[in-house]
Amino acid sequence: MTPATAALLADALLALHVGVVLFVVGLLPLVLAGGMFGWRWVRHRGLRLAHLGLMLFIAAQAWLGRLCPLTVWEQDLRRTAGHGAYGGSFIEHWLSRLLYWDLPWWVFVATYTGFAGLVVGAWWWVRTEK
Repeated sequence: MTPATAALLADALLALHVGVVLFVVGLLPLVLAGGMFGWRWVRHRGLRLAHLGLMLFIAAQAWLGRLCPLTVWEQDLRRTAGHGAYGGSFIEHWLSRLLYWDLPWWVFVATYTGFAGLVVGAWWWVRTEK
C-alpha cells in the first residue's frame, strides 16, 4: 500500500468513526423524543439492537483498557502513511479534534458506562416493536 493510499484510507476511517459516534450519541435523544412524540421508527428492533450492541461494546472496551478498534486501525494506517499519530490532512485535523480528547482514562470508562446505562434504560422507557 502506498503512503498516499494509507493516508486516504485513514481519513475515510476517521470519517466513519465520527459517523459511528454521531449514531451512538445522537440516537439516544432521538429515541427518547420519539417515545414521547410517538415516532414509530425509534421502536425498530434492529436499529435499537445495533445501538445497544455498539454502546455495550464501547463500554466493555473501556473497562478492558483497550482503544476502539477503529482508532487502532486508523493509527496503523497513519503510521503506514508516514504520519505521526495525528498531524496530517484537513479532514484528519478537524474530525480528530471532535473525536479524540486528552482526558484521564477513568473519565472515558465512567462516561461510556453511564451512557450504556442510559441506552439500556431506553429499552424500558421506549419499547421496541416485536
